[in-house]
Amino acid sequence: ENYLVSQYIAEFWNSITNGTFIILACLGAYTTIKYDHSRRMLLCYVAMMFVGLGSLWFHATLKYTTQLLDELPMLYLTGLALYATIEVSKDIKYGIKVPIAITTYLVLFSIVYIRWLQTPVFHQIVFASTVLVTFINAAKRKTQLALSETSQKILRRAVTGGCVGMLGGFFVWNLDNLFCHQLRTYRTYVGAPWDAVLQLHGWWHILTAYGCYCLILWIHFIRIAWLGHDHLFTVKFHLGLVPQITLIAPKKTE
Repeated sequence: ENYLVSQYIAEFWNSITNGTFIILACLGAYTTIKYDHSRRMLLCYVAMMFVGLGSLWFHATLKYTTQLLDELPMLYLTGLALYATIEVSKDIKYGIKVPIAITTYLVLFSIVYIRWLQTPVFHQIVFASTVLVTFINAAKRKTQLALSETSQKILRRAVTGGCVGMLGGFFVWNLDNLFCHQLRTYRTYVGAPWDAVLQLHGWWHILTAYGCYCLILWIHFIRIAWLGHDHLFTVKFHLGLVPQITLIAPKKTE
C-alpha cells in the first residue's frame, strides 16, 4: 500500500498521524515558555516533537536512516524525562553527574543498536526499561509531596490518560501486526476515505502521542508541586480530552 495516496509519501496515514506528536508537543512547549517553567520540561516537549518528526520522515520515506530517526528519539525523550524527575528542584542538586550518566547510557545504546544489535526487541527492552524507571521515579517524587485534593485529582487524571493512551496504542499496534493481511483486505473493500479508520498503525501514533503528552504533563505538574506552586496552576481539558497546564485565574471581587 506504499505511495497509494500520494506519490511523494510512502505511507500517507502513518506519516500524517505523527502530527499528533507535533501538535501536542507544541502545546506543552507553549505552556512551558508562557509561564517561564523549567527548561528541563521544555526539552521534554521539544524531544517529543522530534519523535513525531522522525517518525513522520521514516514513514514518508521508508529508509533505514530515517528508521533510526523514528526509533532513537523515543529513548532520548525518556532520558530527558528521567533527568527531569531526578533534578526536580529549581537548583541543580547533582551537578553534571546525572547528565553525564544519562548521556553515556544513551550514547552506548545508540552505538550498540546501530552497529551490532539492529533488532527491534533490543530497542523495545531498553526503551521499556527506561520508561519504567522514569515512571517509578516520578511516582516516588509524588509520594513525597503533601498535595491538595485538587492537585491529586489533576495528577490522577493525567497519569490515567497517559496509561490509557500508551496501553491502548500498544494494543492496536499488536492488532495491526497480528491481522495485517486481513486489515489490508478490509481497507481495500471499504475504500477511501473510510479505509483510513482501519489504519491501526496510525491509531498507534495518535494514542501513544496522547499518552506520551499526558505523562510528560504529569511529570510537569509534579515538578510544579515540588516547587510549591501547584496552588497557582490547574489543568484545563480542551474538548474534554486534551490537557493543558494553565494559571488559575484570580477570583473577581465585587
